[in-house]
This record gives sequence, structure tokens and C-alpha cells, in this order.
Amino acid sequence: MNDAMTPVFFYHLERQPLETVLPKLLNTSLERGWRVVVQAGSEERSEAIAAQLWSHDEESFLPHGTKADGFPDLQPIWITAADENPNNANIRFFVDGAPVGDIAGLTRAVILFDGNDAEAVDAARAGWKRFKAAGHEVSYFQQDEQGRWQNRAATGS
Repeated sequence: MNDAMTPVFFYHLERQPLETVLPKLLNTSLERGWRVVVQAGSEERSEAIAAQLWSHDEESFLPHGTKADGFPDLQPIWITAADENPNNANIRFFVDGAPVGDIAGLTRAVILFDGNDAEAVDAARAGWKRFKAAGHEVSYFQQDEQGRWQNRAATGS
């Protein structure tokens, strides 16, 4: 794989909503020592995601912030609607159809899409073709009946 090409992971949300899946993926990212940007489709959605992360689990805390909080360089998880990486993130999550801009230099880019939304599925297919054609390693994850994520398709560059 070309060192300059960021791997792109597609997560097909069918069995669980974003509000269930995203906190788990964020927690795993922090456990790996990564800094994170979550890019939502709108400012309202980014604020809603940030609010939801405060209450998603009484047993754990996901340190995060938004433009309203400021100090992005101090935030392990930055939630935004803009194409930005102000906390020097290693991994970026694109949710709610957020446009995927420059992903160069990231450890990983992750696109989460709603499998019950035909428009989102079409956009994910187009994204898969675009990143594959550009030489990125792309992987497609789907949940099995037990809720475990399975890599259903992957391509090397």
C-alpha cells in the first residue's frame, strides 16, 4: 500500500443506529491512542451528536468538544460539520452524509452510512468506487446477527 494513501472503511448501519455504533468506535479509537474528528452533515447534527455523547453510557466518558466549547487542540474527539482537522486527528469519521474532503495523512477514514436510506447507500457506493479508483485500500463492514462487525469486502491498493 502506498504510504500516502489513507485506508477508507465503510460501516453499513442496519442493525443499530449511529447513536449506538459511534460511541463504541470512538472508544476503540481512544484506546488505540488516536485523536478523532467526527464530521456530521450539519452544525445541528454535530451539536446533537456531542450532546448524545455526554449521556450515552453512565459507566464511561468520551472526552469531546465542538466549536461551542473551543480549544480544539485540547480535545481528543472534535465534533464538527466543517471539513477540518483542528485537533490533529489520526482518524476521521464521516456521518450523516458529510462530504469526505481531504483525507491524506490520516491513519484511517471511516464513513458510516444508514443502510435504510437509499440515498446514503448510493452515496456510499459512489464513495467506494471513487476511493478504490484513487488507489485507497477500501473495506466494507456489516454487522452479523450477533451484532459483530464483519469485513465483507476489502481491496488493497
